[in-house]
Amino acid sequence: MGYLPQSVDLLEATVAENISRLRPAAEDANRVIAAAQAAGAHDMILRLPQGYETSVGPDGTGLSGGQRQLVGLARALFGGPKLVVLDEPNANLDSSGEQALVTALEGLKRAGTTVVFVTHKPSLLRAADKVLVLDAGQVRAFGPRPQVLGGQSGAGQTQDPQGGAGSASLEAGVQGASHAQF
Repeated sequence: MGYLPQSVDLLEATVAENISRLRPAAEDANRVIAAAQAAGAHDMILRLPQGYETSVGPDGTGLSGGQRQLVGLARALFGGPKLVVLDEPNANLDSSGEQALVTALEGLKRAGTTVVFVTHKPSLLRAADKVLVLDAGQVRAFGPRPQVLGGQSGAGQTQDPQGGAGSASLEAGVQGASHAQF
């Protein structure tokens, strides 16, 4: 299982060690690079002063919020988990970082990985197969993305399970290859 919290905590170590969860880099170099590529972080890491061997300070100092988010996503994908849980994975990403995230989600889907993510940003929902809408902790809608969103561009308007219009905020999306679970 891979997990990316909303607030990414990195350890005082190299980028490679943070991705590999402090495993010796020499043993896992190929898996570290594969995880970074899957997360869309590889090119960004190569632009760092020492690439994968760039030292990260306490709490990820030395990296921007978006860079920390992408390194955290690579850590969540390290080892090829079959289930990935992402809490606000695009919270600190700019538009290019968010595109990298969507590309990563599409790659996970092709690989048969089940991904559960929580988001308040409707732009990320284009990567979801199924969407669950919560309003004050209550389920307002659940089902295939096109059905739940109704093809509307406005994120706040949804169909509730009883068929009436609602104005709940989009709280969670689900993506999976052969199935999606929540």
